[in-house]
Amino acid sequence: MKYYSTNKSVPPVALMEAVTKGLANDNGLFMPERILKFHPSFFDRIHQMSFQEIAFEVAKRFFGEDVPENTLKELVYDTLSFDCPVVKVNDSVYSLELFHGPTLAFKDVGGRFMARLLGYFLQGFKKEVNVLVATSGDTGSAVANGFYDVPGIKVYVLYPKGLVSDIQEKQFTTLGKNITALEIDGTFDDCQRLVKSAFLDQELNEALVLTSANSINVARFLPQSFYYFNAYARLREAGVSGDIVFSVPSGNFGNLTAGLFAKFMGLPVKRFVAANNENDIVYKYLQSGNYEPRPSVATIANAMDVGAPSNFARILELYNHSHQNIAADMVGYRYSDQEIRETMKEVYTETNYMLDPHGAVGYRALKADLKLGEVGVFLETAHPAKFTETVESVLGAGTVVLPEKLRAFMKGEKLSIPLSTEFADFKQFLLNK
Repeated sequence: MKYYSTNKSVPPVALMEAVTKGLANDNGLFMPERILKFHPSFFDRIHQMSFQEIAFEVAKRFFGEDVPENTLKELVYDTLSFDCPVVKVNDSVYSLELFHGPTLAFKDVGGRFMARLLGYFLQGFKKEVNVLVATSGDTGSAVANGFYDVPGIKVYVLYPKGLVSDIQEKQFTTLGKNITALEIDGTFDDCQRLVKSAFLDQELNEALVLTSANSINVARFLPQSFYYFNAYARLREAGVSGDIVFSVPSGNFGNLTAGLFAKFMGLPVKRFVAANNENDIVYKYLQSGNYEPRPSVATIANAMDVGAPSNFARILELYNHSHQNIAADMVGYRYSDQEIRETMKEVYTETNYMLDPHGAVGYRALKADLKLGEVGVFLETAHPAKFTETVESVLGAGTVVLPEKLRAFMKGEKLSIPLSTEFADFKQFLLNK
């Protein structure tokens, strides 16, 4: 299958080039030339399949023309060595828990799959590959741990100074070896701008082989569609009926875009809820039809602090830039830090279910939007322990038990390198490595 750029000013490329380049030469995001749909009968039996079996069927429709079936199956099964269960929180509302992977965040799925797919494509490759990734929190840890100690690959994680949680920071700054953490004196938007600028710099690209592991990379965001299919299967397996609505905490919009791809592949989804914090650019677009990126603001749901979400270009492309059609499939809500805190407290008090700040945004938006006879699933994207300080300030000291995986990271020494927001400084750093 070929992959074309959302800017449509360069020729389409094969999957291998799309994955190894990350970003198209015209600064566009790669899109598959076609979306292969499932026959409706697939959904009649999906409840009888395991998460791995479902994910393999989905992966074949994206990558099956370019990766041998046995290899692809091995990649998928190795990626999904953990489960993403659906948990009932209260009447008609379920949590899709995506924090059971190595770094306790939903990005483990895409990060692990991309690392393995890129490793497959780079077999016999002579040059060292440099993976650049901007993170607002969880992407950095998922990618760093997915690529940790992989021969022939160096990873540079750019993150905003003081704007990620201590535990998030520890997960990618303590690894060492082929993982380098760059502490940027700015916002996530600055980090993302530096990464995109690097891909467009001719001198850098002549000197180094660069690729990205952000959700701008098709191998990172497409596998996130796996768990939408799995959630549907697990609900049907449990005998839950009714139209399904997914509520997605949204920052760079890779997660929600993957859900829309699932719907285009035939997954029976009534609609999607784009749950925003105070970085509400897409929320305002859904209201007005005007897309106006602006500098991000810091919130307690920091992984969603994005002022110019890259994947919105893919959403526009999916719907042929029709605001009317986008708004028919997706509704938006936005919440302040205070409203997020109120939701965390209320849900814990009433149900004993502990939300992290991002899941709280998804839960509150779902409760606001869900109609009679519908079943709602909100994505709980990270373990609450990754935000211990915030969660315990709301629920009380001692409420969060730190999993052993996180305790191990907290013992490590921070190894980050400070950098300014100037591209010239970043470029020089890469050229000197």
